[in-house]
Amino acid sequence: MTRKKRTLKDNLPYILIICGLIITLSAFFLSIDVVKILQNPSYKPSCDINPVVSCGSVIKTHQASVFGFPNPYIGLFAGGIVVATGAAMLAGAQFKKWYWQGMELGTVLGTVFIGWLFYESLFTIHDLCPYCMAVWVATITSLWYVSLFNIDQGNIKLSKKLSKPYAWVRKHHADLIVLIFLVIAAFILHHFWYYYGKHL
Repeated sequence: MTRKKRTLKDNLPYILIICGLIITLSAFFLSIDVVKILQNPSYKPSCDINPVVSCGSVIKTHQASVFGFPNPYIGLFAGGIVVATGAAMLAGAQFKKWYWQGMELGTVLGTVFIGWLFYESLFTIHDLCPYCMAVWVATITSLWYVSLFNIDQGNIKLSKKLSKPYAWVRKHHADLIVLIFLVIAAFILHHFWYYYGKHL
């Protein structure tokens, strides 16, 4: 008996649950560190690994509270939505077109936000937060696969000129997302080579 090939629609619930849990748990642990630092400014989080990878120094910057409250609180809310969406899909829920377009907007805004935080971490703060990096990976992955799903389902329309390029993207979707993360990792390593170059 031929086994049915799994589609993106079959896999998306698991992708969303995993990504949502990464975002939620990372935000949760960061929130705990935020509270402890507020209580004791000399507190050193466990994720302060070296002069480059340091949650504490990132948490104490104004970029860590862009909207007047700690950024991790956004992650708790957003991650919860992503997990709930994936879980509901597993339970058989069928969402309206407007919901998926809202998910698209949310993941786009989230990726833009983490893109700005990535820039600030490298060029202004000069430190990296491992929990933040986990959120970056999960958010980009969520955007990537929500976008592919929305295009496949017709929630986002592409012009005929883009149909062939999109078919190539769909065929190599996993390769492309890995490439994106390799480029980001290479960029980080290059930027902090002054430190890591001495320890390799």
